[in-house]
Amino acid sequence: MNFEKAALKEEISSGKMKAVEVSGVSVLLANVAGEYYAIGNKCTHRGCKLSSGVLEGENVKCPCHKSVFNVKTGEVLHGPATKPAPKYAVKVEEKQILVSVK
Repeated sequence: MNFEKAALKEEISSGKMKAVEVSGVSVLLANVAGEYYAIGNKCTHRGCKLSSGVLEGENVKCPCHKSVFNVKTGEVLHGPATKPAPKYAVKVEEKQILVSVK
């Protein structure tokens, strides 16, 4: 896997999320209780930015039509979206959050 620097740990406190770009891919990074997760930043329903939505626990609610995705798995928990968001591998090295989109 090819991991690239996506953000610094200090940029995303617990319960927060941030949009980053990794190899030209828009990625949503989320910090859930000190663990970092990465899924695609576009809602699979109409392409709205999930980073503009609301993170509630491990779920992000799309700001456009209220689809809900699990940030740990990308799974759709509530429609209208039916396709899961892509899930990306994350690893933390010292202060950096690394993501692989390949």
